Amino acid sequence: MAVSDYFIRYLERRDLLTDAERERLARLDTRRVKFAPGATIIARQEIVDHSCLMLSGMSARIHMVPRANDRVITALHVPGDFIDLHGFVLAGLEHNVVAMGPVEVEFVSHDQLREITDDWPHLTRLLWMSTTIDAAIHRQWLVAAASLRSSAHLAHLLCELYTRLHSVGAASDLSFTLPLLQRDLANILGYSPIHINRAVRDLRERGLIRWSGTEVQILDWPGLASLARFTPEYLDLEKLAR
Repeated sequence: MAVSDYFIRYLERRDLLTDAERERLARLDTRRVKFAPGATIIARQEIVDHSCLMLSGMSARIHMVPRANDRVITALHVPGDFIDLHGFVLAGLEHNVVAMGPVEVEFVSHDQLREITDDWPHLTRLLWMSTTIDAAIHRQWLVAAASLRSSAHLAHLLCELYTRLHSVGAASDLSFTLPLLQRDLANILGYSPIHINRAVRDLRERGLIRWSGTEVQILDWPGLASLARFTPEYLDLEKLAR
């Protein structure tokens, strides 16, 4: 099957594609696979001959802390993201990629990626761009962890996820699906589940969000973004010639 529209939107949100580049992406032969909640999509140190695009749902990069027998979530991926593009040039990942809720991905062979990097310099730069945006998101998570507390920290994550989903057409009307348990949010933000529960309650009581099950609705975007001190520059959503 051809590469998903979400990935095309991810690229075109940031640059223009020529007709020839669109046609080349349309000719990518992908293999779609569904994963159940909690399933490992990519195993740590596994040597693979493909990389993986998110098609639906949400996945997480999970690092295990050996002595504590605990896990740390260091990234979340949404539709349009190339989860392990850097695995194309690395000898395996140093973490697992796990499905957070039901997930569908599409695998692209490294042979096809090799052909693109050999013959399509602009597409190569855009693939490189996607890995640098991943790095920018990770850096911003570190900044948020160091500068925000509790409700504001959670608000920043909600603003980021909605912005990323909306930019590829996977969310609209300030509503989105967040298939994360409170313990997952605790792993991401570095708090206890009790603190996460209090932060969610605080955002509700401020009238900023409505949160029912896995469905989040942002009721006051300016208020939520102000509390989080959220600005989307690090997501590099400006359309530029690259």
